[in-house]
Amino acid sequence: MLLFNRLAVPLRSLQKLTKAQRRHHTSLTNELIENMDKKATWDRFYTENGSKGQFKNFEWFFGFHSVQDLILPVLQSMSHSQSGPVNILDMGCGTSALGPCIYKTSSCAVKVTCADISSVAVKLMEKHANSTSAQPCNPSSALAFLELDCTQLRGYFGARSLDLILDKGTTDALVRSKEGQDKAGQILKQCLQVLKPSGSLLQFSDEDPDARLVWLEREVRGATLAADVGVQELGELRGVSYFCYQISPCTSEKVSK
Repeated sequence: MLLFNRLAVPLRSLQKLTKAQRRHHTSLTNELIENMDKKATWDRFYTENGSKGQFKNFEWFFGFHSVQDLILPVLQSMSHSQSGPVNILDMGCGTSALGPCIYKTSSCAVKVTCADISSVAVKLMEKHANSTSAQPCNPSSALAFLELDCTQLRGYFGARSLDLILDKGTTDALVRSKEGQDKAGQILKQCLQVLKPSGSLLQFSDEDPDARLVWLEREVRGATLAADVGVQELGELRGVSYFCYQISPCTSEKVSK
């Protein structure tokens, strides 16, 4: 498994997060919260946010700069063991700048796919990227946007084709919605199928390990492929701790042990 150093979230990022959380809670009604597993919910959400004028990335939990010291070393490590770009999926990207920032910041070559079930979010992201013409740090890097129901990962990505899958709030939205837990389990199992043996799924969440680890370990036991599960604390905001849950396919050597 990859080993991460403890990440201290900068105070400035935490202050921005506080404002984002306030906007989040005032703009989402109880009805929306209960239906966060539905495409129509997110199309409406991003239509409302997109109608407020100038485009602005909407970040769940925190932005790229709060976790870049965790993600960039992982990419460097992965790039040393392969000849092509590191293949990354930002799953349930919404209008977050996470994927584009990796594309712009990573010194090693990356192929970043930002995927979301909401066609509205994907179009907003594509339009913004085209208007800004951001250049990658590595000229061999690539950035793409994709409308995709992440319960259908295997219909788009081949087996063992991805190095890294990032999930910043997607699983949280599903497990806390009325009918989303089964979908979250489906997505986890499909992530294990499309990840390379050396790859990892990173779930960023505010859910306590006592709850999330139990759920992850139960879902992994029901998966076709065995996996390792770990957790790293990222930092705290006004009494709320944030975590990175890492799920990595087991190699046959690990399983035999």
